[in-house]
Amino acid sequence: MTNIAITAGAFHFQARLESEAAPATCAAFEAQLPFRSRIIHVRWSGEAVWMPLGDLQFGVGYENATSYPNPGQIILYPGGVSETEILISYGHAAFASKAGMLAGNHFLTITENLEALATLGKRVLWEGAQDIVFERV
Repeated sequence: MTNIAITAGAFHFQARLESEAAPATCAAFEAQLPFRSRIIHVRWSGEAVWMPLGDLQFGVGYENATSYPNPGQIILYPGGVSETEILISYGHAAFASKAGMLAGNHFLTITENLEALATLGKRVLWEGAQDIVFERV
């Protein structure tokens, strides 16, 4: 099992790659580590933050896809109807874009410090974008 350290703003989390359920997505994401971006609050999806990634291609299709990620679940939308993006749910979320409902690959789950995730989400909502880094532990 590969663990990932996530630093988002002033917050630190540990996460587990969902290698059995989403092997291609996990391998593609691992190849990008360390992965750096910025998170902003979602527009249509409820209680979540996201990383809009534009035309970045991970070269994966759908696997372990969901439209309703639970708090702490991280999903990758590989592009198509909307741009490529990564979404982190911190509460009730229904993954969508201006084009309507989407489904993304659940490939990473936060396993430590989950209780701080909602605080991070509210900080992003009220204070704006935060830097985020994913690194192999």
